[in-house]
Amino acid sequence: MKIGVLALQGAFLEHAQMLERLGVETVEIRQLKDFQQSMSGLVIPGGESTVQLKLLHDLGLFQPIREAVNHGLPVFGTCAGLILLARHVVGDEVERLATIDMTVCRNAYGRQLGSFHTQHVMAGIPGEVPMTFIRAPYIQAVGDGVEVLAEVDGHIVAARQGHQLVTAFHPELTADLRVHQYFLNLIEPR
Repeated sequence: MKIGVLALQGAFLEHAQMLERLGVETVEIRQLKDFQQSMSGLVIPGGESTVQLKLLHDLGLFQPIREAVNHGLPVFGTCAGLILLARHVVGDEVERLATIDMTVCRNAYGRQLGSFHTQHVMAGIPGEVPMTFIRAPYIQAVGDGVEVLAEVDGHIVAARQGHQLVTAFHPELTADLRVHQYFLNLIEPR
C-alpha cells in the first residue's frame, strides 16, 4: 500500500511519519507528476486552506485530485484538508474540492490562542482519542450519507462519507496512531 501526502504546505511530514510507523509507504505530492503515480489513498494535511487551494490550482492538481476522489480514491483531510473537502464553508463561496456533503465553519475555535487539546470518543475507535485543535474549523451540518464520528462541546469534529475521512483536529501531532489506522482500514478493511 502506498499513500500520497499532499506536501504543499502544513503538517504533511507528520502525517507521513505516522503512516510510516504503521508500515505504509508514503509519497509526497508536490506536483502533478507525483500525483500521477499509483497510490491507495491521499492525505490532505492541516495548514492554511487558502494557500493550499491556490497552490492546487497553480500546480494543476485541483481537478485531478477532485476527479480521483470522486472516482473512489480514499482521502483523509485534517483541519485545512477538511475545509478543502467541504461542499460548503460558511461565509466563503470559493470553489474547493467539495467532495463531502457538509457545511464547515472556518477558524471556529478562534485565533491561535483559541487552540486546545482534549480527549474524546470517536466512533470506530475504542477508548478516547487525543485531539489537538489549532485555529480549527468544525462541521456545522452534514448531508445524507455523511456519518458523524466525533463531537466536542456539541460541534462535529470528525466525519466520514464513504471512502473519505475528515477531522477538525490534528491526530498527526500526537503519538496515537489509531485515527490513521482507521483511515487505512477504510482502504483495506480488516
